[in-house]
Amino acid sequence: MSAPGLAERGAAAALLSGVLARGRSLADQTGDPDGPLARLAPPERARAQGLATGTLRHLGRIDALLAGFFRRLPPAPVRDQLRVMVADLMLAGTPPHAAVDSAVRLVRTLPRGGQFAGLANAVGRRVAEGGAALWEAVPEAPPPGWLGEALAAEYGEAAGAAILRAHRAEPPLDLTLKPGEAPEAWATALGAGVLPTGSLRLARPGQVSRLPGYDAGAWWVQDAAAGLPVRLLGEVAGRAALDLCAAPGGKTLQLAAAGARVTALDLSPLRMARVAENLARCGLAAETVVADARAWRPERRFEAVLVDAPCSATGTIRRHPDLPFLRKRRDLAPLLALQAALLARAWDWLAPGGRLVFCTCSLLPAEGEAQLAAFRAAHPEAEPIPPAPGSPGIAPEWIDAQGGLRLRPDFWPERGGMDGFYAACLRKPAIAA
Repeated sequence: MSAPGLAERGAAAALLSGVLARGRSLADQTGDPDGPLARLAPPERARAQGLATGTLRHLGRIDALLAGFFRRLPPAPVRDQLRVMVADLMLAGTPPHAAVDSAVRLVRTLPRGGQFAGLANAVGRRVAEGGAALWEAVPEAPPPGWLGEALAAEYGEAAGAAILRAHRAEPPLDLTLKPGEAPEAWATALGAGVLPTGSLRLARPGQVSRLPGYDAGAWWVQDAAAGLPVRLLGEVAGRAALDLCAAPGGKTLQLAAAGARVTALDLSPLRMARVAENLARCGLAAETVVADARAWRPERRFEAVLVDAPCSATGTIRRHPDLPFLRKRRDLAPLLALQAALLARAWDWLAPGGRLVFCTCSLLPAEGEAQLAAFRAAHPEAEPIPPAPGSPGIAPEWIDAQGGLRLRPDFWPERGGMDGFYAACLRKPAIAA
């Protein structure tokens, strides 16, 4: 594979196959030392991953377009190459000769691929000739499985459709600045905009590790929505704080930067190592613990606890478009049980008078509003603490009747949206009930 761009296009198709045929997430595959990206240089890795994510975001539309050229479906590996080719042409804007020639070459490398090379060439040329008009004539398709129906049922047809549109858009990159850093100065240095929450937003960031301020630890990557739950804890300087399920670490960094004495706990050694790396890069300190929170026994209680519970992650589909192809409705029950267990244990570890924030990056109320309501029914002493009036970047309509914060990908459409989250703060009585 010596032709320019061939290796990354082949890797993109391999990533796609990993999701669709083997049920492996993009994150698992991109982090695999023997995975499709293992032998690629960083720029090639980025392009391969971009092609794979773009293909998945629009897979229903791509398949509908391709269906018009097939009398009989070719084998799945051939289809994956053609899917990537369409994304290359229609989303990445690659010149037709490069995209089509690469697809033909890659198809030939597949088992029995020689007999489909002519098909790949013919389809590629017809798609290229049709261009934007052909693409625009094919409507976007709903996500596979149950998710689209679930969102419409929870939020209504219009809001559900707006969320799905937001999922299909390529997300920007948000950065959280360390306290004391000047947002406007860094916005100028990075070519970024300043969001109402104070986060910086870059539309086309390029390689993150090469951005100004990365090596100096002036900021860390964190979606603006993900930066809001920690703020619900209020003043944490000097207080003992626990970040439960801490990886990838953005909230740990927030707590440490705000002056808390942080204990960060996560089940994954690899993910916790990444948290430690980012703490060191940013010149921040926290105790890191690798343990299962269901079995862990802290030596003390904490004045602030953040429970960023494992969930369906349906609020992050715009960043992880493989999720609709991997998540099943049956996956929810064990997640709901785990969330409830973690919330109950964390409440026991909270000192009298302390605050606990429960959050999930989910759009499903079962993992947010309903989970909180069930906990409050079992713990009537828990006092809800809604976001303070006038909190920067928080619209009043995002706050629900329980004082919780519901964030959705279709919010801030003019700014590029945000991840979906639910977050709520509870205070334990100063004298335990």
